[in-house]
Amino acid sequence: MAGVRGLDHINLRVPTDLLEPVRAFYIDMVGLHDGPRPSMSSGSHGYWLYAGNAAVVHLSTGHAGGSCGEGNGYFSHVAFACTELETTRARLDQAQVPHRIAVLDDGAQVQIFVVDPAGITVELNFRP
Repeated sequence: MAGVRGLDHINLRVPTDLLEPVRAFYIDMVGLHDGPRPSMSSGSHGYWLYAGNAAVVHLSTGHAGGSCGEGNGYFSHVAFACTELETTRARLDQAQVPHRIAVLDDGAQVQIFVVDPAGITVELNFRP
């Protein structure tokens, strides 16, 4: 059996015109930050976005020319374990980003669902 320890990263390939809006969403709304990205021999352009010291979102335009035609279209959403629920809610409200909140197990977990500029659902999980 594989020794999977947890999620390493997600890779999002978006059209060239969505690269900067998607990057800004994950930085400004989700709370990730830019970090080092190795040179890619494939010629792709993009960013690695970090949570602490971990590059959790690899964002690219695909190969030179901005192609993003890989994938099967079945991707549902990405979920992040988060802190600072009230700060996050205030940031989304201030930016007027539509979101839905779900409270699970009598408050043991709060989830905020948002959609990034590329149409990908993002689930932000808060546990006390």
